[in-house]
Amino acid sequence: MLLLNINLLATAPGGVARLRELILTLAVQGKLVPQDPGDEPASELLKKIRVEKDRLIAAGKIKRDKPLAEITEEEKPFGLPVGWKWARFGDLALISSGVTLGRKTLIASPLLLPYLRVANVQRWHLKLSSIKNVVIDSSELDRFQLVSGDLLITEGGDWDKVGRTAIWRDELPTCLHQNHVFKVRGTSAEWNPQWAQLFLNSPVARAYFAFSAKQTTNLASINMTELKHCVFPLPPLAEQSRIVTRVEELMRLCDALEVKGQLEAAQHAQLVATLLGALTDSDTPAQLAENWQRVACYFDLLLDRPQAVDALEQTILQLAVRGLLVPQDPQDEPASALLQKIRAEKDQLIAQGKIKRDKPLPPVAEDEQPFALPPGWCWARFPELGEFGRGKSKHRPRNDPALFNPPKYPLIQTGEVSRAKGVVQEVHSYYSDLGLEQSRMWPKGTLCITIAANIAESATLGFDSCFPDSVVGFVPARAMGNVEYFLLFVETAKADLLAFAPATAQKNINLEILSSLLIPLPPLNELARIVTRVTQLRHLCAELRARLAASQSTQAQLAEALVDSVDSGVPVLAQKTPAFAQASEATLLGPATLEEHHAKHPHHRSRSTLWQRALSFGPAVSYSVGRAGRRSARASSVFDVRRGRGRFAQPGGR
Repeated sequence: MLLLNINLLATAPGGVARLRELILTLAVQGKLVPQDPGDEPASELLKKIRVEKDRLIAAGKIKRDKPLAEITEEEKPFGLPVGWKWARFGDLALISSGVTLGRKTLIASPLLLPYLRVANVQRWHLKLSSIKNVVIDSSELDRFQLVSGDLLITEGGDWDKVGRTAIWRDELPTCLHQNHVFKVRGTSAEWNPQWAQLFLNSPVARAYFAFSAKQTTNLASINMTELKHCVFPLPPLAEQSRIVTRVEELMRLCDALEVKGQLEAAQHAQLVATLLGALTDSDTPAQLAENWQRVACYFDLLLDRPQAVDALEQTILQLAVRGLLVPQDPQDEPASALLQKIRAEKDQLIAQGKIKRDKPLPPVAEDEQPFALPPGWCWARFPELGEFGRGKSKHRPRNDPALFNPPKYPLIQTGEVSRAKGVVQEVHSYYSDLGLEQSRMWPKGTLCITIAANIAESATLGFDSCFPDSVVGFVPARAMGNVEYFLLFVETAKADLLAFAPATAQKNINLEILSSLLIPLPPLNELARIVTRVTQLRHLCAELRARLAASQSTQAQLAEALVDSVDSGVPVLAQKTPAFAQASEATLLGPATLEEHHAKHPHHRSRSTLWQRALSFGPAVSYSVGRAGRRSARASSVFDVRRGRGRFAQPGGR
């Protein structure tokens, strides 16, 4: 049953990890390999372990341990197969703590030796890239030294560190263990450390550790008493070996599935980048329409995961700011006329004393232009298009309570911009009257761009608000009006802006860099058409993400129902659980049912159909590119900033 449905489990969200847990759960419950009536039962194995322990005690080699409490029925997490036996972990092996660091004891014969910390003991393996040393007395060597086959179990720390178990296999000639790492050593040939490792790393044991652990804020730990009292399922010795072998085989299969999934993901990402790159490499709407026809037939293959939809959305934005998303209208007033109106508006405000005279920016040189623009477009910069400047927070210290009491005026930070997803709607801080005096209130609709901490995140204000100098504000001139185009443009320029941030602990950019950012400015009417079209297509992207999420949820529910069926022994098709009912209804539809659905909802037929309808670019509108011979294939990329061909003109011009 497990192997028949392994592909379904492995391809579900988080499927391989869930598959590993299922394998371990089945293994420790005795459901992974068949029992052999000829195996010596675990009850006899327990007797042999007890006899060997008594012999070592009589010989003075180990101390007599205190008897552990009998296991009650309530403690048993599941029923055991015939021939198995429950036992306390402390009755099966010797458990000891390690060397305590920083002890203030007299060391007569010092030895400097490596030791293992919690960080060295991972689940199933040891991480020995960073080993530290400790000084002990030579008389303590036998007590703390590790021997091949010893189990190492972590005491705790973060939740994922509680009970991590690995086997020591003499990776170093001589090595000790710290007191936060328990050492478990068998006392007889009947001890199988691989079976113990398997159980202690299984979901069953991890649940016991989680229940038994001493908990503080974000930290948890177990002590030796809890470890000794752990209820341990003991199969016949021969069956232990068969289970361990089978688990190793299945874990190798999981490894292969993981590698296959990673390889497929990398190949898929490369395919998406190549095919969508063909769209952004288009020089004219006619080329775009031609390239679109080549790509569209692959959309069912491409758009099968959220990352691909994200890439498609970025492609849409790039096409928008390059003038390839909507056709040009020769009747539109060119962008150069719009710039003249904005200049006249600014000059009037300067004459009225409402704003300061700005420094003239140098013209954009031909070799600074990252790509050719359609007719009617021109290059511009933020300071030429409206009010552009950093937020204010002059008072020091910035956390002076007087700035915030009593709270009156909204104050947003870079975090609110980063989380906004288009429009800032949240606010957590408010300035007082004094706070407002040393800052500035920006109007609703201001484009905010972060230049520190979260670099190049952008959003518009959903309300009037102040912000500090780690945020830059842009208010378009009245002649421009629309700020949404600039919001989507900044999204396409984010990679360029990040490249300009120095590689420091906290990256940042300055106002000069943003002021030099070259913006492809369309005619005002076309700008409005672009914003409308992008909004429509982004809604479709959101719809597609929702469909993918629903599909993944259905697949996860079906996988969960399958896991439950394997665990319980009830065939999945016989189950009537809500999860399976919902999953099977959506997943196990026959062809006739699907055809009926498509007949009623033809627009749901496929992702290709959806996007063929959505991205109907209409009749190709040809125009003269200009300087066509000058442009190279690399120069067509919106993101290319190398060799002085990026969006950024050098401050001060040439």
